[in-house]
Amino acid sequence: MPIDFLINVFEENKDKIAIIWKNESYSYEWLLTRLKYWDKKLNDMHVNVGDVVALIGDFTPDCITMLLSLINRSSIIVPLNSTSKMDYTEKLNISQTEKVVSVDEINEISFEQLNIKANHPFYTELRSINAPGLVLYTSGTSGSPKGAVHNFLKLLNKFKTHRKALKTVNFLMFDHWGGLNTMFHTISNGGTVLGTKDRSPDSICAFIEKHKIELLPASPTFLNLLIISGAYLRYDLSSLQLITYGTEPMPEFILKKLKNKFPTVKLQQTYGLIELGVLRSKSKSDDSLWVKVGGEGFETRVVDEILQIKADSAMLGYLNASSPFTNDGWFITGDQVEIDGEYIKILGRKSELINVGGEKVYPQEVENIILEMDNIKDVTVYGEKNAITGNIVCARVTLKQPEDKKNLASRLKKHCIGKMKGYMIPVKILIVEEMQYNERFKKIRNN
Repeated sequence: MPIDFLINVFEENKDKIAIIWKNESYSYEWLLTRLKYWDKKLNDMHVNVGDVVALIGDFTPDCITMLLSLINRSSIIVPLNSTSKMDYTEKLNISQTEKVVSVDEINEISFEQLNIKANHPFYTELRSINAPGLVLYTSGTSGSPKGAVHNFLKLLNKFKTHRKALKTVNFLMFDHWGGLNTMFHTISNGGTVLGTKDRSPDSICAFIEKHKIELLPASPTFLNLLIISGAYLRYDLSSLQLITYGTEPMPEFILKKLKNKFPTVKLQQTYGLIELGVLRSKSKSDDSLWVKVGGEGFETRVVDEILQIKADSAMLGYLNASSPFTNDGWFITGDQVEIDGEYIKILGRKSELINVGGEKVYPQEVENIILEMDNIKDVTVYGEKNAITGNIVCARVTLKQPEDKKNLASRLKKHCIGKMKGYMIPVKILIVEEMQYNERFKKIRNN
């Protein structure tokens, strides 16, 4: 069976706590019992091998065990986040979803049979070998989201190697591989998954304090909010051993602040893509953005400054877009990198590059310098068309305290002079009220 290796882990750890949700604990023995329960229920629902099933939920006990049961019967699973219902219809259509199972935060289940027959060639391929499938979606900022189809078995292979288990908050979302990767890593090593609906800084810090959480996987945006809000000062976070960050670019200034605030916690950059899975990673140091990526089942190379990856766990392809692989099987990530021996530094996506009169401007590089300034809460740098230079550099700035726009513009330009080339200094500066995390997530790598 596809998850026999997980069943063995569960059997060996029957008395240990596997999941904590809403302050209730669920043992590995409970997981085993619940898997049998869902297997019977799925039979009653007529969910068969190869059916395309959308699973809507979060990291609740029943949603996790339902996911495992669907994998075990070789279903093709489309995980969707229960908090973002706006785009369900489009994603259900792209994936040719045949059946929908919803699990809410109090573990109530609903089931719906759709009048669709999924016949995509990738599904035919999976069904021919009785393999479970997984459909994940890109963020779709340049149009419709792209549905990436995986052979789930290939993604699960990495979890057969035993590693250290930590008490982990499942911060990242249920419909992204980053969140699923965290969950599978934890339960495949007999650790404890702690799920929560409220992902605000104060709520997460209170959660860490109460349950003595050891690992916090998070996005740079959240970690920035954590520092700005001062939430980390209001709670005892001494149990934390490791903070991992990924899904979007980490500004170097924020990383250094993070290390200053958490001097005893190891900081580790992660790297993954929806099309390939999450690679093993090792940061050069806690406050460095240089990282070594790869590991068993992954090869990397850099062609014309762009990172390319070949992976055993690579997707079969997109449901609704052409193949992004080279003829020899390498995935072109679009990430422009610098190289230092075995380490790389991600400069930004090639598509984000701002061309100013033939000169390259990386938004993240400019953002890092602006974030050093007093009274700057957050910033997003972007390009606008210009008749003379082709593009100009612009910045949307969120302030900690109100400030006159002219004074801010003057301060910003003075701060940037000497720290960056003249063509990199923002020409247009806008003050906005909201934090820029929505803009930052346009750079998301969906890991």
